[in-house]
Amino acid sequence: MTTESFGTRLRRAMDTRGPLCVGIDPHASLLADWGLTDDIAGLERFTHTVVEALADRVAVLKPQSAFFERFGSRGLAVLERAVADARAAGALVLMDAKRGDIGSTMAAYAATYLDPASPLFSDAVTVSPYLGYGSLRPALDLARESGAGVFVLALTSNPEGAEVQHAVRADGRSVAATVLDHLRAENAGAAPMGSFGAVVGATLGDSLGAAGADLAINGPLLAPGIGAQGATAADLPKVFGAAVRDVVPNVSRGVLRHGPDVAALRESADRFASEIRDAVAG
Repeated sequence: MTTESFGTRLRRAMDTRGPLCVGIDPHASLLADWGLTDDIAGLERFTHTVVEALADRVAVLKPQSAFFERFGSRGLAVLERAVADARAAGALVLMDAKRGDIGSTMAAYAATYLDPASPLFSDAVTVSPYLGYGSLRPALDLARESGAGVFVLALTSNPEGAEVQHAVRADGRSVAATVLDHLRAENAGAAPMGSFGAVVGATLGDSLGAAGADLAINGPLLAPGIGAQGATAADLPKVFGAAVRDVVPNVSRGVLRHGPDVAALRESADRFASEIRDAVAG
């Protein structure tokens, strides 16, 4: 249990380490690129190397839980160790699990990632609101109680997302805009920043306007798409406008492709962090 909110810890980490989140995505092709086998030994080597290289310098590390779950209980053991080691080295851990359900099932997901007694307790977790924003209440309440954070899918970069996220409700508001409204209410009065964030793709550009999206939610905006997906640090002010200081750009393949060389991983992460810091400050 922490006495500080996730928003407070995230703002400090972004200000001191730079506003960068690096994914830990041990998918089969990346393991092969590193010369590793697609098995538990390769998973363990990959994950340990990323944590060793980056946990003492980046603000946020984001393990993608699916790539660990595919190896069963042994994969989850690797994930548990990665979470503990990364947090011990000073990185905030955002578990990319994208969980979403109702009732007791949502409460169980919340307990898995947001209860300090859980071996997978993380600083924050990604969730999906598309069973209705209210279905997320167990996660939102437990995060507030435990000093953790929640990132809610709002405007994702995959092209399929628009059919749901840009859909217009009877009140004339898009689904995405409604999700952002809810998050703004969760973060009301929080300083220096709320703990309840949105996932908004850095590659979306002008299409954000089509969703009627006001990104000023007094909370963090996780922005995938920098690097391999085509967005650059220079795009951030144009995409996020006045909310750019609250953006946590996510880079995965753009950094991870430099492994397994630890020095090269560090150099890549440092370069992205510097470019993002300059773009936000400018």
